[in-house]
Amino acid sequence: MSKKKQLTYDKALTELQDIVTQLQEEIVSMESLSAKAKRAAELVKFCQEKLRKTESEIKTLFEGLE
Repeated sequence: MSKKKQLTYDKALTELQDIVTQLQEEIVSMESLSAKAKRAAELVKFCQEKLRKTESEIKTLFEGLE
């Protein structure tokens, strides 16, 4: 039985930073470049969605206080 890894914003950002570092330092092989780029795109989308959701929640909390 394998537990599904729960992705958080911080974990996603750290993984994305690791991928960028690997690309900058040319550690990524040509064979894995496509997979790394695909994963990076998934992580960016996840982070954007988290940020949008958080922004919306914060706006809702402060509605009507103006």
